[in-house]
Amino acid sequence: MGTDESSTLLPGLAVLVRVVESGSFSEAARQLGSTASAVSRQIARLERHLSLRLLERTTRKLRLTDAGEEVYRHARELVQAAQAAVAVGERMMQSPQGRVRLSVPKALGRFVINPLLPGFLRRYPDVDLEVRLSDQIPDLIAERFDLVIQVGDRPPEGLAGRPITQVRQLLCASPAYLAERGEPRHPQDLLRHSCLFLAETADDHRWHFSRDGEQQVVAVRGRYACNHSEARLLLACEGFGITCLPHFTAAEALASGKLSTVLGDWRYTGSYQGAAWLLWRPNRQLPPSMRVLIDYLAQQLGDA
Repeated sequence: MGTDESSTLLPGLAVLVRVVESGSFSEAARQLGSTASAVSRQIARLERHLSLRLLERTTRKLRLTDAGEEVYRHARELVQAAQAAVAVGERMMQSPQGRVRLSVPKALGRFVINPLLPGFLRRYPDVDLEVRLSDQIPDLIAERFDLVIQVGDRPPEGLAGRPITQVRQLLCASPAYLAERGEPRHPQDLLRHSCLFLAETADDHRWHFSRDGEQQVVAVRGRYACNHSEARLLLACEGFGITCLPHFTAAEALASGKLSTVLGDWRYTGSYQGAAWLLWRPNRQLPPSMRVLIDYLAQQLGDA
């Protein structure tokens, strides 16, 4: 008998356990919400599959045969394993516990998400976190992530999500650079400046701006390009040019005076801004460990 065929015996084995423990077909049927004749047929079908006589039937009681005793012990172990699995599910769904795997973009994770996690771990001591900082968007199913954070205008098709914060891009440069090269007043002035830009796609050097309905696109140039905002932050602080940074990456340098904002009356409208969405697979009953993490991050970032 193959594995697939063996699995068809599981309902019959569960019925056998119920019959033995209740003492009769009629009582087992009552407990199962079935009929005595239906229960009797299931036992007969199980006996045919196993080519064994499992029960001796008399008018007054049922008795297990020697073979039935052995089969019953195995069947009882299966039922107990199923009950244990149900108990695990009930326990996991009653209180936050277990491991949650989360993927976060590098800079957002480094500056925004990770500083909040010690508080979460203290609040929920039975929840473990596995966090991956990566700008590559994972496949939630194939890579077995529970949650992923992605920046954009809306959740990707096929995923459920909740916005937890907003991401803005700011143009910044060091005061020393601006004192030497002058401060641009219009996006087209950037053509006379050294700019530090993202270099992942062919259009990353094209910066988009808007103000009062006016749109501007500038193809910037410069001596340094890098696909990580912290690297551009360092070069900007060292005076190598004007760069575009997520507001959370630039915040500390702006507060300390190492950087100053540029073209503050224009809004940068390029990529990597909008809502930071916390995403998960739809049509899934979220365990408490995931629900409390989603609520915690939304609350902390909302308060901030």
